[in-house]
Amino acid sequence: MKQLKYYLIVIALLIVAVKVCGDQAEKEPENLYTEQRESHDAARSRGEHTESQEKNKKRQAENTSDKLEIPAPMANGDEMILKRKAYTTSYNPSTKLPNWVAWHLTANHVDGDHSRGGMKFHEDEDVPEPRATDNDYKGSGYDRGHMCPSGDNKWDADAQWESFYFTNACPQHHGLNRGDWNEMEQQCRKWARQMGDIYIVCGPILYKGPHKTIGENQVVVPEAFFKVVLCMRGTPKAIGFIYRNTDGNRPKGDYVNTVDQVERITGLDFFPALPDDVETKVEAEAKLDDWY
Repeated sequence: MKQLKYYLIVIALLIVAVKVCGDQAEKEPENLYTEQRESHDAARSRGEHTESQEKNKKRQAENTSDKLEIPAPMANGDEMILKRKAYTTSYNPSTKLPNWVAWHLTANHVDGDHSRGGMKFHEDEDVPEPRATDNDYKGSGYDRGHMCPSGDNKWDADAQWESFYFTNACPQHHGLNRGDWNEMEQQCRKWARQMGDIYIVCGPILYKGPHKTIGENQVVVPEAFFKVVLCMRGTPKAIGFIYRNTDGNRPKGDYVNTVDQVERITGLDFFPALPDDVETKVEAEAKLDDWY
């Protein structure tokens, strides 16, 4: 009788162990990302530094002046430089938007196991309040539009997580976010695969105000967006694109501009780390056919 009880207890324990393991294995990506976010939030509420914050602190001390994708410091404008694992952001506390987001996209970075799953955008506590929150976007009619896209960050879990900071997002028209802007993001990944690597800078364009805002924190709604792309493989070349923040379904060629033209519109100085003669040449030309 005692032996039977012993076997029954062992069987019961095995059933419980299998159930627990099965529950862990069957968790959806959204639940896993929720746990990751709750872990970050809990640590911050206790006044502790998360691993991500510590990594960010180390990145802030790094010199980025020799990185080809980094624009020159802004002469007139608010900016906080935020260095992430996969990208660098110039953040504007006044608009609650990035001035620009820059990254080096390689062929090795366009694929990976760390897809967005059910990941949601989250506040960036490395910037002061007031700052963009999820409530600002709710009911606004605008998408949370990635600048450095989730699809460029499947290569690493931390990179994917950091791509969902609101400091890497802007209020974007749904038709643009899911349409032509998304098509250009996919095209950049194709170019990275074909050419080995490319350098990308993108961000909002704010024409003379007043500007529309959303939410309690008054996040500014951009009138347009820019993207500039540089390739140094073979003969160096660069190209720029400008998209109105509206719906649209147009050929890529309709959005093409030279990098010089994008600089005149945005007031930014792109690719300053290039030799002057190379910078002058590539920024004056915009031939879409050269990229195919």
